[in-house]
Order: sequence, then structure tokens, then C-alpha cells
Amino acid sequence: MSLLDSGPLWATGPNLENIERMQTHSELLTAESKKLIWESDKAAQRLQQDANKRLDQRIRDIQFLRKELEQKLEEIIVEIDSLVTFKSRVEKALQACAEPLRVTNLCLEERMRRSPSERQHDEVDRELLREREAVEGVASLLQHTLEQITEQIRLNRSAQYHLEKDLKGKFEAQCIDDSCALITNHSLNTVQRSATTTLPSMVVSPEEWESFSDINMAKAEQEKTNSLFLRTLVDSVLEQTAADLRRQLQATTAAFQFNVQEIKNAKSQMEDQLTKILTESASQQKNMGSLQVAIADKQILLRVAESRLSTRSRRPVKERCHDPAQCQLLSEVQQLRRHISRMQEAAAQSQVEQRNLNRCQVELQENIGIKSSSLYIDEVVCAQLRVPIVIHNF
Repeated sequence: MSLLDSGPLWATGPNLENIERMQTHSELLTAESKKLIWESDKAAQRLQQDANKRLDQRIRDIQFLRKELEQKLEEIIVEIDSLVTFKSRVEKALQACAEPLRVTNLCLEERMRRSPSERQHDEVDRELLREREAVEGVASLLQHTLEQITEQIRLNRSAQYHLEKDLKGKFEAQCIDDSCALITNHSLNTVQRSATTTLPSMVVSPEEWESFSDINMAKAEQEKTNSLFLRTLVDSVLEQTAADLRRQLQATTAAFQFNVQEIKNAKSQMEDQLTKILTESASQQKNMGSLQVAIADKQILLRVAESRLSTRSRRPVKERCHDPAQCQLLSEVQQLRRHISRMQEAAAQSQVEQRNLNRCQVELQENIGIKSSSLYIDEVVCAQLRVPIVIHNF
């Protein structure tokens, strides 16, 4: 075939229609790509703004909860310190009960050393027994109160631990969210990124997250309320027990003072009686001496009268008349014998009275000694033991 038969050369060139279609399709694709890029940029910008808002809100939520947790933590720490102070007061009050109890028991033991006749269960013994019972009761109550305070401190510290643990978690979460808020498009180069991004499984929901802190704060608030109530109760117990002990100590002291005065009065009466007995004994002894002298004198006179009668009996028979002289001598002898007999009876009675007075003297002296011993125990020994006991406000 010749060239003429094959037609014009341009007839076999590029397909302009296809090229034009391809060009149009490319232009459309470019336009769509630009639109997609614009829409993607807008969407990414909006998403990043929403994420920033959510992060900011989350940080504010954490800050708000942290502030409340810190306030509750501060309150519970203050309450713990207050309870520790109260615990120290109760411990000191409990220690203060040891000395009064020791002194009360010593006073009871000292009073058992009195004479058997003085060991009656008197008012002082009754007050001392009441005092011992009161001190033991106060000590038991304070011990129970101390155990309550110790347990409440433990519960408060448990609440403190959970608050601190929650705060630590909130602090770490805020630090992480703060660091996330600082990540921008321009700071990616400074942020170390892992090759793959994995999304951790969510452990709790936002409601559960907030509820967890609410539970911790509610527990702390409840323990603080319980602690305040306990402190009020303890304050009342300390005030009441101190007043009870002071009242009982005053009652026992008053019983001691009354008993001491009673012993002094009894001792004084016995001493007065002893003085009288001693005076009377001396008088009786003098009386007996006077009787003995008088008896001796009358016996001399009797012997004289009897001698005269005997001598007159030797007169001549004719001269032995019953004359007035003889009558007088016989009367003198009878009367002297009667006087001597009566004085001898009086002397014997005087001896009996002297022995009775001596017995009274010995009995009074023994009882005065017993009263002196009892007085020394109550007024000196027990008083010296009780002097240091002063119950101040616990």
C-alpha cells in the first residue's frame, strides 16, 4: 500500500478526547482532594479543640476533687492530732489514779494495825472502801475510754490513708492530663512517642471514679463526726471522774477529821478522868496512912487502958470495988476497941478502893495509849500519806 492510500498522518496521533477526559478527571480529583484536605483540617482542628476542652474540664474536675480531698485530709489530720492529745490526757488521768489507790490501800492496812478494840468498821473505813471502789471504777472507765480513743485514732488514720492514696492517684492523673494538654502540633518532636499506640481498657466509669472519692470523703467525714462525739464524751468523762474523785477524797478526809476529833475528845476525857483517879488514889493512899497512924495511936491508948485494968486487978480483995474509975477504964477499953475495929474496917475498905483505883488507872492508861496509837495512825500516818493526793482537772 502506498502512502497515499493510508490517509493523512495526523489521523493516527493521540486520542485527544481521552486525554481531555483524563485531564478533567484529574482536575476533579484535585478539587475533591483539596476539599477533603480542607474538611479534614477543619474536622481535626475541631476534634483537637474538643479534646482540649475535655482535657481542661477533666483537669478542673480533678483539681476540684483534689481540693475537697485535701480539705477532708486536713480536717481528719487535725482531728487525729486532737484525739492524740485527748489520749495523752486520759493516759495521764489513768496514771493519776494509781497513787490515790495505793494510798487508800495503805491507809486501810495501817488502820488494821490498831488495837483489836479499835478495829471496828467505823465511818472512816467505810469512806476508805468507797474511795477504793471509786478509784477502781474511774480507772476501769478511763481504761475503756482509752481503748475507744485508740480504736477511733486507728479508724481516722485508715480514713487518712485512703484520702492520701486517692489524692496521690488524683495528683498523678492531673500530671498526666497536664502533660497531655501541653502536647501540641509543634511539640511532637520533643515528645517521645511509642511505635504503636495502644488504648488501655477503662477500669471505671466517670461516675464510679467520682463515687470512689465521694465514698472516701464520706468515710472521713463520718469518722470525723464520730471523733468529735468521742472527744465530747471523753471531755465529759474526764470532768465527771475528776469531780467524783475529789468529792470522795473530801468525804474521806472529812471522816478522818471527824474521827480524829472524836478520838481526841475521848482521849481528853480519859486523861481528865485519869488525873482525877490519880488525885483520888493519892488521897486514898493518904487516907489509908492516916487510918494506920490513928489505929496505931488508938492501940497505944488501948494498951494503956488494958494495962491499967490489969494493974487494978491486983488490988487487995477488999479493995476491988467497981468504982467509977473501974467503970471508966472498962468503957474506955470497949470504946477504943470499937474505934480500932471501925478504923481497921475503913483501912481494909481503903485498900480495896486503892486497888480499884489502881485498876482504873491501869485501864485508863492502856486506853489512852490505844487512843494515842489510833490518833497517830489517823492524824499522822494516814494524813501524811494523803497529803500529796490532789485531784486536778484531768
